[in-house]
Amino acid sequence: MTDRKPDGPDGRPLDLMLLRTFLAVHRAGSLTAGARLLGLSQPTVTGQIRALEQRLGRQLFERLPHGVAPTSVALTLAAQVTEPLDQLAAVTEPAKAAGRAEQPVHLGGPAELLAVRVLPALAPLVARDVALRVTGGLADDLLDGLRAGRFDLVLSAVRPRGRAVTAVPLMDEEFVLVAGTAWAKGIGVFEADGSAFLDDLPLVSYAEDLPIVRRYWRHVFHRRPPSRPALVVPDLRAVLAAVGAGAGVSVLPRYLCAAEVESGGLRILHEPADAPINTIYLAHRAGAALRDHPLLVREALLAEARHW
Repeated sequence: MTDRKPDGPDGRPLDLMLLRTFLAVHRAGSLTAGARLLGLSQPTVTGQIRALEQRLGRQLFERLPHGVAPTSVALTLAAQVTEPLDQLAAVTEPAKAAGRAEQPVHLGGPAELLAVRVLPALAPLVARDVALRVTGGLADDLLDGLRAGRFDLVLSAVRPRGRAVTAVPLMDEEFVLVAGTAWAKGIGVFEADGSAFLDDLPLVSYAEDLPIVRRYWRHVFHRRPPSRPALVVPDLRAVLAAVGAGAGVSVLPRYLCAAEVESGGLRILHEPADAPINTIYLAHRAGAALRDHPLLVREALLAEARHW
């Protein structure tokens, strides 16, 4: 172990407190979250980052609407100081170092995907003392939280934009048009160009503007959905239950309704040659080194997704 600090442009060692503040902001992805980690005020942390930037003569972070993104200089500096500072903290602040190692992994994603795919995949890690704090929500809100340092990892139904977030494709979800058995018997089999009679059927959706239904109609039938939804409930699992109980027809991810289709409680009404799909991304803050437990969660999800 070494506690030697990197030198500044003038050859003098850099201040250890400034380096610790830099590493906290780099890991947290924002000045506010970094300040919380250190127990300091945001103005204090902002001033220390500015002081380090002035000392180096280089910009370390690009200020974004939500959080900060590391520059190439910051990535190089983080690679130099992370291990020495962590080793030093383990000696000088063993209780704090142990607490950091045992912090829960904060994971966000679509509630239905978390319940059906993600949590079963991560159950073995929980048995190995990996603590999880899981939040369901919409992609934009979750990605904002990731940039602000509230999450370690986010499963996003939209492709993240900007340099503050790094993401890899995790899985493709295929959308299928489904109905309960009672409706399905009356509908029978049809071709895409003979779908007009669907216009009179009640639609069930998780939002008033029919986002998934609208995407399916445009992709498969090349037109807009015919009407406003008959039933809106902001949870795809509730949509699944309502459709299975006979409330109407809807469009759902195939993985979500696979068990009900297999058991006969739900019927897929149409199998187009080119079904609409949506890619789910696994995202983390760009340039932020994942701790041991978040890294375990990421690797477990990537491995399990090969079988989804």
